[in-house]
Amino acid sequence: MEGGVEGAQWQRTLWIMFVAQLVSAVGFSVIFPFLPLYVQELPSLWHVNAKLLAGLVFSAQAVTMMVASPIWGALADRFGRKLMVERSLFGGAVVMAAMAFVGSAEELVGLRALQGLITGTISAANALVAASAPRQRIGYAMGVMQVGLTGGIAIGPLLGGILADTLGYRVAFWVTSALLATAGVLVAVGVEEVFEAPLKAPRGGVSLGLYASWRSVLRRRGVGTAYGLRFLAYLGRMMIVPIAPFFIQTLLEAEASVNTFTGLVFAAVAFMSAVSAVLWGKLGDRIGHQRVLVMCALLSGLAYLPQSLVQEAWQLLALQALFGLALGGTLPSTSALLAAYTAQGEEGSVYGLDSSVVSGSRAVAPLLGAAVAQGFGLRATFTATGILFLAMGLLGLRALPASSRTGASKASFSGDVGEIPVPFNGVPRSSGGQRPER
Repeated sequence: MEGGVEGAQWQRTLWIMFVAQLVSAVGFSVIFPFLPLYVQELPSLWHVNAKLLAGLVFSAQAVTMMVASPIWGALADRFGRKLMVERSLFGGAVVMAAMAFVGSAEELVGLRALQGLITGTISAANALVAASAPRQRIGYAMGVMQVGLTGGIAIGPLLGGILADTLGYRVAFWVTSALLATAGVLVAVGVEEVFEAPLKAPRGGVSLGLYASWRSVLRRRGVGTAYGLRFLAYLGRMMIVPIAPFFIQTLLEAEASVNTFTGLVFAAVAFMSAVSAVLWGKLGDRIGHQRVLVMCALLSGLAYLPQSLVQEAWQLLALQALFGLALGGTLPSTSALLAAYTAQGEEGSVYGLDSSVVSGSRAVAPLLGAAVAQGFGLRATFTATGILFLAMGLLGLRALPASSRTGASKASFSGDVGEIPVPFNGVPRSSGGQRPER
């Protein structure tokens, strides 16, 4: 049990970061549904095809974030994680406000690329929470943060659609900017980070120090596999994004609102994921996060396979909601495993690399989903996604370190490298100083 001032402090940090995660997720997802239409409305200086520009608006941000996130993460371990959260929120607020004033689609693409370079809110928040929560509560903490993220994603697109229809696209960017700035102020005022900088600066300066941090993380047992599973999880989550409206169009009557139902489907996934995340996280703390990951990945695959056979829109909605329940355990369990396999003080590097992996997956997934649909038909995309999740579950069962299969309480007493990790040099973690976070 955590008691006294120390126990209250990590919980205070967790719940403030939960609110900041929720608000920022709402903000970023406000613009998601109408970005292609905004691109179509803007002139192109170089007369580029609107569909290509719409694709670049999404991929530019993912690619630059993939490059920048590990750098920001490693810097967080050297200069403080709260500072990185503030950088991502306040920097994001400035960039999103600028998007309301663009005069061409190319300017919007450029600002989206800049957004990827300076934001990374999710990984920064994860690192800050992971540095303060006790290891035996890591699954619970990750579940709470996942609720904030998915809850925001469920609310944001609906709010964005209303704003775009009633007040115009540009107003939505102002709203996003205001939400990010509000979250930044909340973190700046409410979070008190106890950060201890490394005693010795790495040889070779900052650049070699960053490389050494990444190498240290990637050499730890189980980390490479966990990142691979993280990539597959987001690949499966995002593959149907480009084809969902077209598939739903085949299920609805001609006069039905395809956009509204598509938004409802994605909102259902996010809502059910938010509902189940904390429950899955608590279960992982008791029985082991690897077991939860395997169960949820297999359930995700079983929920996806029948979607290729649906004949009614409500059937798709119900199966996507079931998938959301399983997704609520898949994502936080991989985050918890990353924390479990690594050492105290590495949280920034761990979740910076994680953000890079996720961004790479988000860049690839829509292209892969569209390619499968183009080559084999719309329904084949659902089949491929189901197979991918089943393969992910089997990979987690076979490839994750065997010691991670024990529960948190057993690992904490045995000293095995499992749910409660110890450094690989055999020296136990100190109980003093900064408490490890999620």
